[in-house]
Amino acid sequence: MTAHDDLSPAIDGDVYVSPRYLAGTTGIGDPALAPLRDLGWSLDHDDLGNAYLNAPDRRVRLGYLPEGEDDGLWRINAYEDPFAAPTWGVCFNDSCPTEFVTAFTTALAEAYQQGPDGYLAAPDPRSADRDPFLAVAPLINRGWQIDHPRWGVLAIQSPDGHAGLEYTTTRRLDPEAELTTRDARWQLWAGTSIDRPAWYATASTNTPIALLTAVTQCVSDPAPLPRWREATYSYVKGMAQLTPIASPRPPAPTPLDVQRAVSRRPAALTTTASVPRWSTTSRPAVPGPRR
Repeated sequence: MTAHDDLSPAIDGDVYVSPRYLAGTTGIGDPALAPLRDLGWSLDHDDLGNAYLNAPDRRVRLGYLPEGEDDGLWRINAYEDPFAAPTWGVCFNDSCPTEFVTAFTTALAEAYQQGPDGYLAAPDPRSADRDPFLAVAPLINRGWQIDHPRWGVLAIQSPDGHAGLEYTTTRRLDPEAELTTRDARWQLWAGTSIDRPAWYATASTNTPIALLTAVTQCVSDPAPLPRWREATYSYVKGMAQLTPIASPRPPAPTPLDVQRAVSRRPAALTTTASVPRWSTTSRPAVPGPRR
């Protein structure tokens, strides 16, 4: 076989980043938009360069907002009534690995094709397919550790302590705050702590479990992600392991590797900060400062 006969796609990068949750954004939004655009969702732009995808029934809306008021780059909301407040909302900030957003939009596309019973299916611990634990299971099955940093919060932390998920189990949350701050039912992050994340993602109380599970499966996948070494925004510099693409792909961690990492875990997660952001329920008149 000649080089011209090799039809496998070229790898978009010169290094592998592992673990993958220490990668960052690819800086390209098209892959995450594609699953919904393939369903014929309408695409609009504002005069600032932000993009908006709307489902045909107007019950699901995605905002890709590089010129938004804060660092919330991706905001996806779903509605029982297109003219009412969102039923659920999800946000991925501007440093989040694009592959994680794509995992969410791919699952959303599948749920949308099932109808409202799919994309508006609220979590229910009494239901075998909507139990919130299903979103946590992929992390636990791959060696992430359960913690209880404070009353009413379940935390799951990666073996190296550089990523985590927090789920508020008991108290009722302010629906508006869940859509506009990081004080949401679910928060996923990577970096030194939840207060100083390299990237974060949030999801409100009624976000369907199937969509969240798609993200946790992707985040905990042991396979590395390709990035470009010179694009230092695309990985957490000083924390991520970089392996040249020309080298063999880094092997998945063994159980012994996981156990060793667990023994080096840092202290429990700290309190979640509330950082204002806006949702796709409204659009800003002018872009605000980025953080």
